[in-house]
Amino acid sequence: MSEKSAYKSASPDPEPAQPSIPYSRWAAIFGGPSVTIGPRIAGLPDFVKNDLSDSEDSSSAIVNKQIAAEDGTDIQYRTCSWQKTAGLLFSEYICLAIMSFPWSYSVLGLVPGLILTVVVAATVLYTSLVLWKFCLRHPEVRDVCDLGQILFWGKEWAWWGTAVMFILNNTFIQALHVLVGAKYLNTMTASDDVGHCRTVMFSVVVTIICAIGSLPRTFDMMSKLGTASAIFTFISVLLAAVFAGVQGKPSLYDPSTLGEPLVTAFPVKGTTFVNGMSAFLNISYTFIGQITLPSFIAEMRDPRDFPKSLWACTIAEIFVFSIVGAVVYAYSGNQYVTAPAFGSLDLVYKKVAFSFMVPTIIFLGTLYASVTARFIFFRVFRNTKHVNSHTVVGWSSWAGILAVTWVLAFIIAQVIPFFNSLLSVMSSLFDSWFGFIFWGVAFFRMRTADKEAGRRHSPVTDWLGIVTNAFLILVGIFFLTVGTYASVQGIIDSFEAGAVGGVFSCATNGI
Repeated sequence: MSEKSAYKSASPDPEPAQPSIPYSRWAAIFGGPSVTIGPRIAGLPDFVKNDLSDSEDSSSAIVNKQIAAEDGTDIQYRTCSWQKTAGLLFSEYICLAIMSFPWSYSVLGLVPGLILTVVVAATVLYTSLVLWKFCLRHPEVRDVCDLGQILFWGKEWAWWGTAVMFILNNTFIQALHVLVGAKYLNTMTASDDVGHCRTVMFSVVVTIICAIGSLPRTFDMMSKLGTASAIFTFISVLLAAVFAGVQGKPSLYDPSTLGEPLVTAFPVKGTTFVNGMSAFLNISYTFIGQITLPSFIAEMRDPRDFPKSLWACTIAEIFVFSIVGAVVYAYSGNQYVTAPAFGSLDLVYKKVAFSFMVPTIIFLGTLYASVTARFIFFRVFRNTKHVNSHTVVGWSSWAGILAVTWVLAFIIAQVIPFFNSLLSVMSSLFDSWFGFIFWGVAFFRMRTADKEAGRRHSPVTDWLGIVTNAFLILVGIFFLTVGTYASVQGIIDSFEAGAVGGVFSCATNGI
């Protein structure tokens, strides 16, 4: 039986008695050893069941077996502490997309923008906790594709559909970093003669650098690079906010034509639905990153500690995104704000602040490439020596998978060569599923499993969960339909207005 069809025929096994650890309601929110793991949604697939005895607890035993299987091997995967996982989360979320917040606030108005920032952060925190609880029940899950198949009743089409969206989402993010890398190099060399087709050339350079940076095969190594990346990003956005205040007036300040910087608490009259939706999608995209979380949890030595990483990252996100977005917008105003917001700074300030973003431009793209490569690699070489040993076949296959994803990313970056619209497209097409719909469905599947196992919940908590998760599914459908329309229309409007160059344009895209 293939791995993809294994879940279909498996029937849920009754959940064994949990270890005698005191139950804590707080553990369901903050994690720790007292977490109560709920009953499985689907039965154990054959490739896992064959390694377990009837007396073993199906959740903790799987993790223990995975760790034991790696003892003494060259390449080990379940090695991340919650601190290292937090480093991965910081590197994923404290990213370049923060610099789209000033533009989003200029469209939405400062008050709705700040409120949406907190609401979206709280929503992502909640859905990430739902995801974590689901992964605890199914620790054999290695990525969101495994999870997607279990969620939708073990159907093979669910695995393939999730896999396609998973790979496309990650490749689009890689493309975003190719685009921004070329934007950075164009900005830094604006006065230099570097050739006729500078943007395509710079995109090739960034693609090659990122492909090389993707080569590490474990998240243990990537977490160290990710922590450094997050620190540099924090310095970059902090400098952008400080420089915006120091210079006083935004770049290209022209009071006779555009007037003084206008900062509004609410959307200005004439704000179009397409622009408003795009601004909302930009904020949502920056927070929504649940697509990688199953992969991160799968490499934790103790997955019960994951919420510690999640809370630390979410709190930091709210403060950093809100403060940087509001400060830069306050000094740039509606007329002078750009996306990314480095374009609102004077030349020297812009170059300094933008330069600290370079590690993130490179690393975050490599992180998503690594997640994609890991997904494909484990499917091809599961239960072979190439997974845990340094073999020519293993390393050449790993490098080949990475090369293909980066070539695709390069092409996408040339076809959709503008920052805001690329963010909006990714948010509407993929975040609708991986930010909302999946986790609403996960709640209802876990609720059904709990009822069948006789686990009781407070009526108030139960109804609140039903209403909340039904709403999340509706929000996801709204993103997928209306959001996609707004994103595509925004791209059409940008091309018609001549605001961007054409496909594979040689013209500079510097800010």
